[in-house]
Amino acid sequence: MTIWICGTCGVEHPDTGSPPAGVCAICSDERQWVPGSGQSWTTLAELSAGGPALVHEKLEPGVHRLNREPASAIGQWTHLVQTSGGNLLWDPPNHLDPATAAKVDELGGAAVIVASHPHMYGCQVSWSHRLGHVPVLVHSADREWVRREDPVIREWAGVREVLPGITLIEAGGHFPGAAVAHLAHAAGGALLAGDTIVPVPAEGWVTFMRSYPNKIPLSAGLVRKIADRLEPYDFDRLYGLLGGVVPHDAKNAVRRSAQRYIAWVSGANDHLG
Repeated sequence: MTIWICGTCGVEHPDTGSPPAGVCAICSDERQWVPGSGQSWTTLAELSAGGPALVHEKLEPGVHRLNREPASAIGQWTHLVQTSGGNLLWDPPNHLDPATAAKVDELGGAAVIVASHPHMYGCQVSWSHRLGHVPVLVHSADREWVRREDPVIREWAGVREVLPGITLIEAGGHFPGAAVAHLAHAAGGALLAGDTIVPVPAEGWVTFMRSYPNKIPLSAGLVRKIADRLEPYDFDRLYGLLGGVVPHDAKNAVRRSAQRYIAWVSGANDHLG
């Protein structure tokens, strides 16, 4: 039997004798896409073949991020946050190659695995098994998107402190259960933002979308909800899904970016068009 992984989103599917029939449900949703060439499937063994190069960066004390070259599927950066009560593996890799596994072990493994939203489920169950069957937290509003079921999966919602200094916050927007992780123990506070909030090339600004590849916006109301849910938390830095960073004054960057976004999508700036 084989664990099959979607070649486009990188999410693992159940172990079966042959690839899943049809297309990946996550990719056929309007927030993703199925390539014109059709659905493709790969495996952990295929993704490890050829010795992909590990990319590891220490962002600040206790906060690391990992990727590989060449990147696979969406190519998200995985963040590993070290705490006195164990480590968080945030947005787990969509592969499980020896170099990445060795680096995670070197950094202390993980006590809990959390994906910010369904596009980032990656190989969350495979990683859990590799790390001793640690819990995989999935937001209850997005439970339907889990492709590979397993007893390690646990549901959560709202606000939850998962490790000392690390709080999961249900921010919504991109998905109903789209989450961010607030790192209160980091100096000045930091935020792991997933796809809920994405840094843009203009320094000190971010954006919000329902679909980034298909350029589908969110409503003014949903962006206001994201900003309001983060208002109680202080964070100087924001780390994005694909490597973008707001290196300082990140909370104000989210505030002013939300205000700018809301003004445009609500029609307040129509006189400028």
